[in-house]
Amino acid sequence: MEAMLQRLADPTVRLRLRHDIDTQGLNNFGRIPSWDAVRIAISPHQPQYAGQTMGEIARHRGCDPLDAVCEYLIADRGHTRILITSMDELDVQKIIRHPSVLVGSDGTSLAPYGVTGQGKPHPRFYGTFPRLLGHYVRELGLISLPQAIYKMTGGSAAALGLVDRGLLREGYRADITIFDPEQVADRATFDDPHQYAAGIATVIVNGVLVIDQGEHTGVLPGQVLRRQPDGIR
Repeated sequence: MEAMLQRLADPTVRLRLRHDIDTQGLNNFGRIPSWDAVRIAISPHQPQYAGQTMGEIARHRGCDPLDAVCEYLIADRGHTRILITSMDELDVQKIIRHPSVLVGSDGTSLAPYGVTGQGKPHPRFYGTFPRLLGHYVRELGLISLPQAIYKMTGGSAAALGLVDRGLLREGYRADITIFDPEQVADRATFDDPHQYAAGIATVIVNGVLVIDQGEHTGVLPGQVLRRQPDGIR
């Protein structure tokens, strides 16, 4: 980390970075239009900037965006987490429709309080699955409700090799989410991401009631899954 921070402070390194960006473009698994697409999510040493883009910060400081990025990372000791806006909504819709595409999230479980309530993380941490059910199924009608549920449960479990999970079947683990298809919706936004979804009343994990009428019961029946010769269980 210290070596990286020293390099970021080196004018010759910044010159090389600026040249590479000018010749190759600003990229992150695809072309990024500008530093306005790079948003601060979590910043341990500079929390007041959460939610702002690097373009906004550079303009406020009256400096070159690359210099602003380097100085920001140095001040935050390299622990800055960011969000990149680089996907096209029409592409997302086309992907969702494809029968071989399943739905998951790399977001972790968060709560709007304590250590997990800091900063402004990606809304997907709170709203990935409700967004599919509410926006793409109910509002846009891209796929049917059964198709959406399969993409999130049985299909994903089969693809991952999970044993006795993902289906409502005798002998399977009773992991069940009860929701209102007419009300379920994501409420998390980029500006206000720490918001639970609407329309989800009950969650059962391994046959134990965990969320009851929207409130956590305090029990923790989840289990660590490990790969076995016949699958993950």
